[in-house]
Formats: sequence, C-alpha cells, structure tokens
Amino acid sequence: MFYRTFGREVASVFLRASVLVVTVVFLFVFVASWYQLESISDGSCNIAVLPIEGAILPFTGFADFPLITTPSQVRDFIASAESDINIDGILIEINSPGGTPVASEQISQYLRLSTLPVVATIGDIGASGAYLVAASADIIIASAMSDVGSIGVTMSYLEASEKNAEEGLTFVELNSGEFKDAGNPDKPLTPAERAIFERDLEIVHDEFVRQIATLRNKDVAEIEALADGSSMPGIRALEVGLVDRLGGRVEAREEFATRLNLTEDAIVFCEYESGFELVY
Repeated sequence: MFYRTFGREVASVFLRASVLVVTVVFLFVFVASWYQLESISDGSCNIAVLPIEGAILPFTGFADFPLITTPSQVRDFIASAESDINIDGILIEINSPGGTPVASEQISQYLRLSTLPVVATIGDIGASGAYLVAASADIIIASAMSDVGSIGVTMSYLEASEKNAEEGLTFVELNSGEFKDAGNPDKPLTPAERAIFERDLEIVHDEFVRQIATLRNKDVAEIEALADGSSMPGIRALEVGLVDRLGGRVEAREEFATRLNLTEDAIVFCEYESGFELVY
C-alpha cells in the first residue's frame, strides 16, 4: 500500500511540475508575442514616426471624417515608443487642420511629458489644434510652403430655420432651461445666446494663446498679435517665430543626430502606412 501511495504522489508531483512548465512556457510565448505586437522597432530603426493626420477628435466615430487622430491613439503610441529599447526619439509628422480644443490639448500634454526627444514636421498643413500639437515638440520643422498657424477658435454652423419654414417645417422648442436649445441649427440664434457663445469662444481663445505662448517661450502679447485665426506659409511662420526651421525629414534627421549625439547615418525612421491605426 505504501509503494502504491508513494507512486501516486510521485506521479502527482511530476504532473504538477509538467503543468507548471507548460504554464511558464505559455506565459513566455504570450509575453513575447505581446511585446512583438506592441514594439515599434524590429531593431533596424530607432526613431518612431507618429502621424498626426486628419481631424483631431476625442474618439473615432465622433464625426464623419475619413481620417481621425485621437488622444488615446497618441497616448498608446508614445507608451509603446518609450517602452521599446530600440527607440531613441519620436518624429511627429503633422498633416492636420486641427480639431477639438480638449483633444488637441491632451495630445499636446502627452508629447510634452514624453521621456523621449520629440521633433515635429509640418507637411501641407499644421493649423489650429494641430499647431498646438506641433508646439509641444522640442523643435518644429515646416515646409516653406506649409500652411501654419490659424490660432483661433470657431463654432460657426449652418442655420436652417428659413429653409425649414419654406418646406413647411416648424421647430417646436421644448426644454427645461432657457439656453438648452442654444445653437440648434433648426432655430434662429437669439442675441442672448450669441452673447454666451462669444463669451465662451473668447475664454477658449485666450487659453489657446496662453498655451502657445508658454510652449514657444514667447510673450502672450506677441502670440495674441498673430492669433487672428489666419494661417501663413512656412516661410512666414519662420519669420514670426511659429516654427524653428524650414525643411522636412532631412532636417529632422539632423536634429535627432545632434540631440542624440549620433551620426546622421545612425538615425533611421520606423516607417508607417498612411492611416494612424496601421502604424504598428
């Protein structure tokens, strides 16, 4: 009886040990697979390229835009870059007309807090909220023909009350607060409603200007003078201090080489396919 009991215990120990080995191997494979999935570099490149393309919005599906960049996408990308031992810096390539104030501000904060050096290039356009994102980088490089700036805010919309009246449609206003339907495109905007919207626009505008001034190390008055909502070519943006130099990836490579104390040949960009969700 003793030998049979001992035999069963030995078999049980070996079985538990086998299960433990299988579990450890499974976890190792899982972690390795996860790391490979989340890694940006395969070892052949050292600069993570982060595209800021299309509209900057709080989440996908927020509006009918074919291309959207969201704060969560940028946050996850930066986390992956910072955890990748092969990555030495982040290049943000901007082609965006901007987006919502808070989403742009969140992306700006993520970039400012990154532990990696960040260089921004502006392609065709880096305007409004997208310029706030660019200003968060250590240096901004823009094409001479880029569309830069557009420091300002808007909430304009198409009011359809007269069209509705022509089509025999009547807007029935039912709400629990005087201004709950303010901005509804199916009704005219009242003077009181306009006053509220213009008040709020001014608040957001002033904060936008303040943040740009801080990020660019300039006086608020200097940025305010440029904050009329208009944009300008990269050449003009360089003259007024909204960008640091003209160019593109060649100049970005030079900047990374200087900041990382490497040769330019040692700077290799990790490429991505167009469309943010295909980055890695």
